[in-house]
Amino acid sequence: MRLLVALLCLFVGLSVAAPKKTEAQIREQKNALKKLESDLAKKREELVLLETEEKGVINTISLLDQNLNQTRIYINELSKNESLVQRAVEQLQHDIDSLDQKIHVRREAMKVRIRKLYVSGRYSDAEVLFQLLTREGNPQREAYWVHHVLNEDRVQVETLAAMMAERDEMKRQEEEHLADLGKLREKKAREEKGLVTQMGNQEQMLLSLKHDKAMQQRALQEFERNQKLMLTLIAKLEEKRKREIEAARKAEEARKAEAARRAKKKQKETKTVTKPKKTIAGSVKGPKCMPLEGDIISQYGLQEHPVLHIMTRNLGVEIRGKRGASVRAAAAGTVAMVAEIDGRGPSVIIEHEGGTYSVYGHLKSIRVQEGKTVRNCEEIGEVGDIASLNGIKLYFQISEGTQTVDPLQWLKQK
Repeated sequence: MRLLVALLCLFVGLSVAAPKKTEAQIREQKNALKKLESDLAKKREELVLLETEEKGVINTISLLDQNLNQTRIYINELSKNESLVQRAVEQLQHDIDSLDQKIHVRREAMKVRIRKLYVSGRYSDAEVLFQLLTREGNPQREAYWVHHVLNEDRVQVETLAAMMAERDEMKRQEEEHLADLGKLREKKAREEKGLVTQMGNQEQMLLSLKHDKAMQQRALQEFERNQKLMLTLIAKLEEKRKREIEAARKAEEARKAEAARRAKKKQKETKTVTKPKKTIAGSVKGPKCMPLEGDIISQYGLQEHPVLHIMTRNLGVEIRGKRGASVRAAAAGTVAMVAEIDGRGPSVIIEHEGGTYSVYGHLKSIRVQEGKTVRNCEEIGEVGDIASLNGIKLYFQISEGTQTVDPLQWLKQK
């Protein structure tokens, strides 16, 4: 009896073990889709608000691009979920077919048993019981066989009932997944249609920008305002650094003056020559690290903007990124600022020795805090497309003091 029950449990366990992993993956994928849907809804609300308030050209183009990128990601995740659910349905259908065959075999066995009982009646079983109870032998063994004969039919029925219950559960899961599959395909078709509309809207706006001089002028003013803000932030950080150096110098002078006074009093004055720290910026010495692997899509200096199609002076470079790619510190230093910067989105500014600053913009997530010391090549965040005009990318800038330099040339310096 115990053996039969154990085998039954093993059978049921095997029939559901395979889909359990898939079910967990489906639940995880559903949660990821909900997060994406929430983020996408917020971006679309922001875009509607921008359009009603007639905000800046660059902000509008940036949000259009983010919406396009988010929609593409969402459609890709829908496709993954669709494939996962489809595989789960196919696995369930296979398991149901296999279980149906086992149920058929079990039913046929029970038909044979019923036919045997009908033909010979219960007398044969009663005779077996009588012989077991009247003959001499091991009482425990005889009790086992009596129990076995009496429970044989009940075990057969319970086994079949368990199989049928398992089949019903599989059918329920199959119907649930088929319903989910229909919803996923409906969402995917709707989003693909919406993507075409969004691409058309973006193309129309970029076309208008190319031919509308007034719009170009507004875009240029926004761009220059963002550039000035970036330079102002660096200038403030440099002023702060110099104030700290000056305060440290005065404190050191005061300490040495006090030491000299005490030494003079003891007739042990010793003259020392001290060199104050440099307050001018200098290039960082030592190893440097490319902050992100990818194509350079915008160079340093004067050039035609790849999206706005107007001549602009780029303070840094832009590096094409892939979703989920890590951004790393270009050299060792201290995190001077973590902030949302107009035109750059979520950004990190790192101060290096000698008053050199590296800027990392358009980050999706940031993993460092202000005041934190970072090592060369240490991960500081994840690349994103917030405030970007053309997809996922990293804005990377180097300033020596308040003067920007070509980041690619700076990286080559040893």
